[in-house]
Amino acid sequence: MTSRERVFALLDGKAVDRPPLMPITMMFAADRIGVPYGRYALEHRVMAEAQIRTAEEFGFDHVSGITETREAPDCGAAIQLFEDQPWAIDEKQARLAEKSALEDLRMPDPREARHMRDRLEGLALMKQRAGGQKVVEGWVEGPCGASADLRGINTLMLDFHDDREFVIDLFEFVVELAIRFGRAQVEAGADVVGIGDPAASLVGPRIYEEFVWPYEKKLVDGLHAAGAKVRLHICGNTRRVLGLIGRLGCDIVDIDAAVPVAEAREKMGPRQVLLGNLDPVRVLRNGTPESVAAAVEECRREAGPNYIIGAGCEVVRDTPLENIRALAAK
Repeated sequence: MTSRERVFALLDGKAVDRPPLMPITMMFAADRIGVPYGRYALEHRVMAEAQIRTAEEFGFDHVSGITETREAPDCGAAIQLFEDQPWAIDEKQARLAEKSALEDLRMPDPREARHMRDRLEGLALMKQRAGGQKVVEGWVEGPCGASADLRGINTLMLDFHDDREFVIDLFEFVVELAIRFGRAQVEAGADVVGIGDPAASLVGPRIYEEFVWPYEKKLVDGLHAAGAKVRLHICGNTRRVLGLIGRLGCDIVDIDAAVPVAEAREKMGPRQVLLGNLDPVRVLRNGTPESVAAAVEECRREAGPNYIIGAGCEVVRDTPLENIRALAAK
């Protein structure tokens, strides 16, 4: 089986020769080709080269356009750039520090805006060079994460309680942008579009169900309508909302290390494809090839056949190479 055949067979409920391998690699991939991460995040040719070479070296079944948010800076958010680290949102200069600024916020065109266009170009290049064998994965920001990037994470948490209508208006904006960006990524060559919504794990079940879930659902449905398979990645402990996540209709749901795979399987049912939950530090970085292989085997046992191998979150950049190889040892 090729990587593409393997992933799509699994997502279609068919038998596969082995579980697909789709870990998130960003700084790790940049290091594999000896370039500072700052260039990886800003130059699509560097990102594509790093992803392709890393996937080939370790037998990954995908190449991915994931980096930190592209949408926020293209909406005018202030970012802090670093030579060899991910860029950061400057919350002291939050784009929507004043709620009234949302009324004047214009929807950027993903095909023209600098950072989103760069991802599109990277996906097109990966499709051209690796799309015959590997799954090409795009990425968009989810409603909670994208809103936090524009408003500030702490301020957004207060908004849930203080101004319900503003949160709804903000979520409407960022989800519409994500759907447009996702559609453009599919046109550029993405087979799968991941949704990164890390801030969603910071809210309780009531706020998640009332505010976040309806807009994650709208985004999932919009990406499906664009022709993409959908992968959801929420960093952190999502145990209290696993059942709700299981009703989103995602093709793949990532499980972070704080969430037992067996519990996710119980709450989401046997058909949901799960990915994870190897602890990126304790298991993958600090373990041995033998302990990594044992952890993968335990995940496979708990998850059953609808399972993709990966870490709970991004692979740490200085993870021993032999531990990465152990992910695909069986």
